[in-house]
Amino acid sequence: MQIGMIGLGKMGGNMAERLRRGGHDVVGYDHHREVSDVGSLKELVERLEAPRAVWVMVPAGRPTQQTIDELGRLLSEGDIVVDGGNSHYIDDQKHAAELAEKGISFVDCGVSGGVWGLQNGYALMCGGDKATVEPLMPVFETLKPEGENGFVHAGDVGAGHFAKMVHNGIEYGMMQAFAEGWELLEASDVVKDVRGSFASWRDGTVIRSWLLDLLVRALDDDENLENLRGYAQDSGEGRWTVQAAVDHAVPLPVITAALFARFASRQDDSPAMKVVAALRNQFGGHAVTSAEGSTGKGADAPGADVTPPREAQ
Repeated sequence: MQIGMIGLGKMGGNMAERLRRGGHDVVGYDHHREVSDVGSLKELVERLEAPRAVWVMVPAGRPTQQTIDELGRLLSEGDIVVDGGNSHYIDDQKHAAELAEKGISFVDCGVSGGVWGLQNGYALMCGGDKATVEPLMPVFETLKPEGENGFVHAGDVGAGHFAKMVHNGIEYGMMQAFAEGWELLEASDVVKDVRGSFASWRDGTVIRSWLLDLLVRALDDDENLENLRGYAQDSGEGRWTVQAAVDHAVPLPVITAALFARFASRQDDSPAMKVVAALRNQFGGHAVTSAEGSTGKGADAPGADVTPPREAQ
């Protein structure tokens, strides 16, 4: 299948490569010319055969809005736009309505997999009508992990990003639990091998998971996380999850507390936030702040020794 990919960063670039390896014809565009196949969105659209499919992987908010506005001017009736970034589900509904006026279809797709997705596949949560989703299934099948799991047509437009938003909220809570456990073990005079304790949980326990594997990997690199500052950013989806909980009157004490803990990390050097920062770097290649205060680049996820179980990708 032929598809245009807009945004060739850590996620978009690897997704384009996975699609090419799967036999798809990918035309990529990025404002960094050295990684781009074309020099403009206009040229990208001209390279694609109608009916066109264009996948957008740019930051949520204004960059996504600007890209969709331009695609609305360039694309034709019958074409499809997929927003695979971390957009808010309410924005999806707005974008779908704007494009529908021009006969252009819209699908929102929450994507999880981070810098490991090229190797292991991406979990995909999409929203849109069936008639629009069906033609894209060859792309979804290539991007997702092997096996029956890893893809869901979650509902109408907005459902994909809503599901991804909740996924990220759960991720916040799980990371915070590991972080607090690590801090307590570090504070204990009883436990002498904190890294070994976490490693022992990787098999045979009910908390074994890919996140636990990644935490042990981070502790292998820096056993006491002395090279990290306890500072963790948030992508915005945790905030949206908590806001949606308020809107629907659903109690989310764990996820809300995890979000607030990240806010607290920006005020003082939180020991627990060192774990959260390390995990974000491990699975998503997010930048970390060193103990000296400098910001380092995200990890380039070597195709390494920590392979996530299928259900955790």
